Amino acid sequence: MRACAPAGAEGIGVSRRGKDGSGASCGSVQKIAALAVALLVLTVGAAAPLPAAAQASGVSAAQPFAGARVRVVPFASGLDHPWAMAFLPDGRLLVTERPGRLRLLDQWGKIIATVSGVPEVVAEGQGGLLDVALDPDFARNRYIYLSYAEPRGGRMAATAVARAWLSPDATQLRDLSVIFRQEPAWTGRNHFGSRLAFAPDGTLFVTLGDRFDLRTRAQDLSTTVGKIVRINTDGSIPADNPLRNRSGARPEIYSYGHRNVQGAAIEPASGQLWTVEHGARGGDEVNAPRPGLNYGWPVISYGRDYSGAKIGEGTEKVGMEQPLFYWDPSIAPSGAAFYTADLLPTFKGHLFIGALAGEALVEVKLRGSVVLGEERLPLGKRIRDVRQGPDGALWLATDAEDGEILRVVPVADK
Repeated sequence: MRACAPAGAEGIGVSRRGKDGSGASCGSVQKIAALAVALLVLTVGAAAPLPAAAQASGVSAAQPFAGARVRVVPFASGLDHPWAMAFLPDGRLLVTERPGRLRLLDQWGKIIATVSGVPEVVAEGQGGLLDVALDPDFARNRYIYLSYAEPRGGRMAATAVARAWLSPDATQLRDLSVIFRQEPAWTGRNHFGSRLAFAPDGTLFVTLGDRFDLRTRAQDLSTTVGKIVRINTDGSIPADNPLRNRSGARPEIYSYGHRNVQGAAIEPASGQLWTVEHGARGGDEVNAPRPGLNYGWPVISYGRDYSGAKIGEGTEKVGMEQPLFYWDPSIAPSGAAFYTADLLPTFKGHLFIGALAGEALVEVKLRGSVVLGEERLPLGKRIRDVRQGPDGALWLATDAEDGEILRVVPVADK
């Protein structure tokens, strides 16, 4: 198992892989993955009263993780492949379900409504209703944003983003308008992306997959396949977008050469966008995308194709950016959040992501913009989304037909 920063980066797990993509060992430096093996299961004391769903599912035993002793507390269950979460100001929770429903949960984990007015989605393969985000000025305008696989006629589909007004009781969407559409559409049902992240200036980042079959077009600036785009909240193009004035380039493009980014978060101190991206067999990446830069897919990669074949030209090329960190084998990262609360002080400043294939919560340890390594909290469940809740806990959504919402809290927390 390798979980490594590329050659030349500071920190733990440094590796330089050969041009054939086979990879060298991480060397004598300590492998962070070994920390996961060393996790000890401890006994947890008596718990405070929990929601009914938590009582039914039980609370995990205490475990050491990221410098704290934590337990995992169920909050809600009975969700069909939950994909993303957004907290309302009153503490209620919006949850997208990939088949096409937007659920409203109360403060105790009960599903109290299915929100009406959601757009039609293509709920096949990896497609469906995906991310949800509240407008930065939600308290005044009550706008929410949804990303989803949009039907385009026949078998065609592509990622789209819609904005809608959420009713005061949070049970209806009104005045829905599509503010962004990925081009071109395709018949495949994989690699839609898609995460939404608001920059400090109020612009919206949207991550867009390469649609699997169209991966070479991640390098084609006339498309939004395999790109991160930056738009205003009405769908217009910011005046300072990096490629706005480049002939033949789509003006909404912020960065390109991406495979399938399913985690995005803004680093609070700097306002920098960070992303986590699916590789193929190996090569899952952590990046901090910069405007106008090329992140290499599918010309360079730290993974191999599912057939075992080599991808592209190797692991590096002039004019293409290196990841800050990569995993080999893949963990299938999805969902990302920076931790800023006081409930778990040892978590502060680090990036937390979900692992689908890895069935874990992963802490990406940071010192400034340098990735030092990672640590995993094994959960035995596919983790689709990670959010910091208003209570200071880390909230997780599990990807399953009977999906759950979980909370990661300190052992002493009630």
